[in-house]
Amino acid sequence: MPVKVSVIVPVYNPGIYIEDCISSLQRQSLPPEEYEVIFVDDGSTDETPSRLDALAAEDSRMKVIHQENSGWSGKPRNVGIEASHGEFVMFVDNDDYLGDEALERMYDYGVANGADVVVGKMAGKGRGVPVELFRRNHPRATVENAPLIDSLTPHKMFRRAFLDRIGLRFPEGRRRLEDHVFIAEAYLRAENVSVLSDYVCYYHLRRDDGSNAGFERFDPVGYFKNLREALDVVERYTEPGPVRDKLFRRWLRVEMVERLRARRFLKLPDDYRRELFAEIHDVVVERFGPGVAAGLQPTQQVVAALTAADRYDDVVAFAEWEAGVAPKAVPGHLEWRDGSLSVGFTAEYTSGGEPMIFPADAEATPLDDTPKDVTEAVEWVASQTAARFGQATADLLLRERSSAAQYFQPVRFTRETVPVGDGEEVRLVLRATATVDPADLPKDGVWDALVRVKLGGWTKECRLGPAPMANRPTPDAGVVGGRPTLPYWTAPHGNLSLELGTRGKRLGLGRVQQSGVTVTGDQVRARLPLYVPADTEVRLRFVSPQQMVEAPGTLSPAADGAVLAAALPAENLSRGVWRVALCLAPDAARPLYTGLPFALRAAGGRVRVAPVPRPGVALRVARRARRVLGAARRKISRLRIGGQ
Repeated sequence: MPVKVSVIVPVYNPGIYIEDCISSLQRQSLPPEEYEVIFVDDGSTDETPSRLDALAAEDSRMKVIHQENSGWSGKPRNVGIEASHGEFVMFVDNDDYLGDEALERMYDYGVANGADVVVGKMAGKGRGVPVELFRRNHPRATVENAPLIDSLTPHKMFRRAFLDRIGLRFPEGRRRLEDHVFIAEAYLRAENVSVLSDYVCYYHLRRDDGSNAGFERFDPVGYFKNLREALDVVERYTEPGPVRDKLFRRWLRVEMVERLRARRFLKLPDDYRRELFAEIHDVVVERFGPGVAAGLQPTQQVVAALTAADRYDDVVAFAEWEAGVAPKAVPGHLEWRDGSLSVGFTAEYTSGGEPMIFPADAEATPLDDTPKDVTEAVEWVASQTAARFGQATADLLLRERSSAAQYFQPVRFTRETVPVGDGEEVRLVLRATATVDPADLPKDGVWDALVRVKLGGWTKECRLGPAPMANRPTPDAGVVGGRPTLPYWTAPHGNLSLELGTRGKRLGLGRVQQSGVTVTGDQVRARLPLYVPADTEVRLRFVSPQQMVEAPGTLSPAADGAVLAAALPAENLSRGVWRVALCLAPDAARPLYTGLPFALRAAGGRVRVAPVPRPGVALRVARRARRVLGAARRKISRLRIGGQ
């Protein structure tokens, strides 16, 4: 059977970090005979070569090529392309990993849309990834209709025939930004680029030891020499004008201006800052016309103008002011509505911890001249931010804590100018309501709520919170789409998070009152502190010391929670006390049960509600003994470790 995808992994001394990569490649949903993995070992000096050889010996999908160290990832990727047999090639770094369905989904999406390049949604664990690009699917994306240029890493899928037809390969040797050169040309010469945003395909990780190649401090002279090569590609395949300016703006914004802003710039040693600034100044003056910087946001325009004017001290002073600017999102209502969680909040920017103040009568004016000093620069930014308030946006994203996968939630918002003092100044406030449908989130786990605010020259994220303890909204857990979901406020910070697949004490079922439980004939009913949008099938388990019986049940909406109604298998309940447990997701692969704070007592053909029996003396003693023994073992273990 023909190989659909060849995964190419350049490898150099990854140590243990390659294990997650290997595991994810072996878990792919694409049939084993339809993909291959080519590890190109670029002269590793750790245990990796033998690890890969052993892997290839036991897994026919895995192939290993060993070569002398070439200095960077370009040559290993090129060697992998030449050795590949797939219709598409996919590049993966040795310390990253794929979603389990990534190859299958990206291949199918690329074939369906006739794509030469397929860009899969990314999640960044400890490092930044594009956000706006993955707001929705783009089956036919271009550098003009989608923010493709925001994603220049090589972690994409390419049609092999396309690469061969245009002769596209990575620059080789000890150099930076070889992926920018490759990706920019691919975008500009592809018949079609497809962006898949509804599934996280690629997990981009920052190592715990911080040794990713991309985080190493670089030589500014060499770095910006390589950056010029990416600009050369854009000049080769575009005409002068708005499109070229838009593409150039990406490098000016991300690789230059953003390196000179706020804390990112200030934390660098002064001598390195000056060297970095000098190289950026040279590129800005040499390569960028006025149309490039003019399309930037106000704060970015100021930094670009000061850089072009070679005013290093003012760039530092402006960075010191910007370092105090941050978004703040204040929670509002939080409640279940029509099968979804409604989340209200307000958002604005602060400076030095206080709400930012802007002129009330601001008008949009171009930055025709470089500001004479930082005070004038800050005043111009404030004026332009207020004048552009009609373009400000607020978004709510949910980010899965373990994987960093994040998804935009539907949001409605309004923009409000709040007068300050005599009315000559205002605060710029966004008031928003987001709708979260737990059924749309792809997996169980903890999801943190983040607010993303675009205002003037800033696009920043912050947690939604803190919510004041005194009037903090605390809705019950809900069961939506067959999935238990608990909205809660983190401790001690008071930020909003959601736990999907909740069970146990966190469900809050310990608040069920025995007086709210009734047994009538062959049915048991109980009022539970749960939200359900409609009748929801559940399952009950009745457990005695000798046996276990299960029965179906239904949760129905009620004014202050839900009503549980279940058939009572009285004929199967022998004399004695039966503890009761509830499964809220009976169709799950692993149905999980949570104990309820009441029991049933069967006797004489009747069943009555009873309190949960307390553990006997012998059981309590046994539990205490286990705790003491466990503590002793842990203490001994610590002593042994300390003595080594």
